[in-house]
Amino acid sequence: MKDWIQSMDKMVLSMGLLRVFGGSAELLAAFTILYLNDIKKAVAVNSILATIGPIILISTMTIGVVGVASQLEPMRFVLVLCGVFLILLAVFK
Repeated sequence: MKDWIQSMDKMVLSMGLLRVFGGSAELLAAFTILYLNDIKKAVAVNSILATIGPIILISTMTIGVVGVASQLEPMRFVLVLCGVFLILLAVFK
């Protein structure tokens, strides 16, 4: 297992670990909401969780774009950045 992790691309490992963290936060929030059994507290927990999701998204996108940047032609890189911008625009609007 240790050799498998060491052989992985560090950026891919970082993106995967961020997603594992995000998924764990989602599960923890779900169990917390069920445990609290109160609509006002559930909305508060959900609002906290709503800030974590976009942070994870932006972080993984940044790592991915930085990792791919050196392998792309300049025009393709501009297109990737435009795509990331449109995704973020859709998420925050």
